[in-house]
Amino acid sequence: MRRLYCLLLSILLLCPALATAQPIGVGSKLTTENVLLGELARQALNEAGHPARHNEQLGGTRILWNALLAGSIDVYPDYIGTITEEILAGETIADREALVAALAQRGVGITGELGFNNTYALGMRREQAEARGIRTISDLAGHPDLRFGFSNEFMDRQDGWPGVRREYDLAPNSVTGLDHALAYRGIAAGNIDVMDLYSTDPEIAYYDLVALTDDRDFFPHYDAVFLYRLELDPTAVAVLERFAGSLDEQTMIGMNAAVKMDMRADSEVAGEFLAERFGITPVDTGSGRWQRFTRNTLDHLTLVAISLSLAILVAIPLGIIAARVRALEGLLLGITGILQTIPSLALLVLMIPLFGIGALPAIVAMFLYSLLPIVRNTHAGLRQIPGPVMESARALGLPDSLVLRRVELPMALPSILAGIKTSAVMNVGVATLGALIGAGGYGQPILTGIRLDNIPLILEGAIPAAVLALLVQALFDRVEKRIT
Repeated sequence: MRRLYCLLLSILLLCPALATAQPIGVGSKLTTENVLLGELARQALNEAGHPARHNEQLGGTRILWNALLAGSIDVYPDYIGTITEEILAGETIADREALVAALAQRGVGITGELGFNNTYALGMRREQAEARGIRTISDLAGHPDLRFGFSNEFMDRQDGWPGVRREYDLAPNSVTGLDHALAYRGIAAGNIDVMDLYSTDPEIAYYDLVALTDDRDFFPHYDAVFLYRLELDPTAVAVLERFAGSLDEQTMIGMNAAVKMDMRADSEVAGEFLAERFGITPVDTGSGRWQRFTRNTLDHLTLVAISLSLAILVAIPLGIIAARVRALEGLLLGITGILQTIPSLALLVLMIPLFGIGALPAIVAMFLYSLLPIVRNTHAGLRQIPGPVMESARALGLPDSLVLRRVELPMALPSILAGIKTSAVMNVGVATLGALIGAGGYGQPILTGIRLDNIPLILEGAIPAAVLALLVQALFDRVEKRIT
């Protein structure tokens, strides 16, 4: 057991440091357009001599906003309507001057508008809308049998479905939340009838959808901007301001189409725009498949190795205490059991206010999620030791510490190793969700594949994650046979 602990400490010491001098952190949401805008900012900042890193596909508005306030990122693209209706909901924002002042109170600055308005709309298949005579959102009230499918963020935003439902007095029989990119496949296949659109989505034309008229002018303007921390270097802010007025709606639709329809890399499309519009030659245009695979593998292994090592170092002593101290048994098993019941995605998001985004919150969440199998198996292994064995050890006058090291832990070792193996395999799977908060790993290509409806990209992350889980299980099987 002492050798096991020494090995774990060595792993922790050899793993890369989590806290280093950070470049400018650029964040982006899950949508292709937001990723493209984030990539434009990253490449432009790098070219201007401001090292920047793009933490792409971090989730919805609130995750990005909270990360900006916490300093986990320094810049991210957003939309005026989202800022006024979602982030600053309840405040009176009469004009841009009031908006700038409200953001400044929170330590946040805003660039000029980039040049296009990506507003919300509700859309249907053209032939279905024409067959039913539906032209406006108000017309939907007379067709409660239609199946509505909205992106998860739209389902909760006040400028989304809750507000639309109230404003237009809609009461459909079926309303489902799903990923925005997958909703297009669903509406094309006839699985849903109405979905939320972004006006710059190239899929609107590709699937021949019609955007219903917002006849009560519910949706505000969603002019694109960059939000940034006011402490950001003014010369870096000047780089971001260069984008003001540079992107019209058709240009943005074309860039989105190049990524989503032509399956080109975000970095390549962004680099072409910078070259054509500003004469900028990007410092880099991303990485190839094998470079991505190597980077994602290292990220994934780091997340699993550190979180599992910490869990072993903490959980085994907790299991020993639970087995030996009856008064603490229920408390310790109960707390670790409660942690296990929290959905892994929710646990990851809960870590953001405490630790920001990146590897650290993912490691903490994975560590907490790994405790229960090891604690329970340690507790069970110690409790299952036959009574006569323990009585013999005590009859020899051995001190409790020696009995623990020489008798109890060796006999409980198979059970302990089984718990560690369970936690290790679970951690490999949970680590894929770390990409949602900027931790990298095999979840990164999975998220990108879902966003682009690209099966090969999804498999680029899913297959290695599955293989790694099998390898981890085989490794612990060999360790268990060798040690026991």
